[in-house]
Amino acid sequence: MMTRAYQETYLSKAQAALGDAFDYAINDCRISGADFVKLFTASSVSKRLENGEPSYLAGKSGIEIAADVVLETTGKQLGIEPRERFGRSREYWIGWAACYYQWHSSRSYGEIFDAIPFEDLQNMYYALHEADITKFVDIADARMRDYFKETNLKRIRSVYGCTQAELAKRSGVSLRSIQMYEQRNKDINKARAETLYRIARILGCTMEDLLEKQPG
Repeated sequence: MMTRAYQETYLSKAQAALGDAFDYAINDCRISGADFVKLFTASSVSKRLENGEPSYLAGKSGIEIAADVVLETTGKQLGIEPRERFGRSREYWIGWAACYYQWHSSRSYGEIFDAIPFEDLQNMYYALHEADITKFVDIADARMRDYFKETNLKRIRSVYGCTQAELAKRSGVSLRSIQMYEQRNKDINKARAETLYRIARILGCTMEDLLEKQPG
């Protein structure tokens, strides 16, 4: 079972806050969607949400989150009064759905928006905003598989016929670490030699087999 950064009880509040942040930044403050995604993924705010920091999950409104993102990344204050809302906008849905998928997959927001750019999410809105969120998850998973090819660790583990949990138990390397190496949230090339040795010993491969080729 996937180890998630925070409990599901916080999820709906986090989704609503990120939905409001996208809606406010794009529709009230007139920041382009693609630009706000760049600012958000570059900011420490996205990392704090990924890590499940309570001050962001439960303590900040969407307006405050957007303001923090822009202030940190550009040094500018967002002093625009949010307009009255009568429904959930397309931009709200994008933030809301991205937040759910980040929680569900434990991938970084940077990875999610790399694989599914803002413009593509806008186009998905019409078909998916009234559907169950699992439909979006299925499409996002497929996009992730296309964009991020399998790591050597995942490929070797799958061929060996070992689950992540089994590998963690037998190697003594935490399940969370194995998940993050396979999702490229942690760079296996920077793993300690002892970690690589433990994994390689269980999978019957060399430590070098687990390393990823660097683009050159």
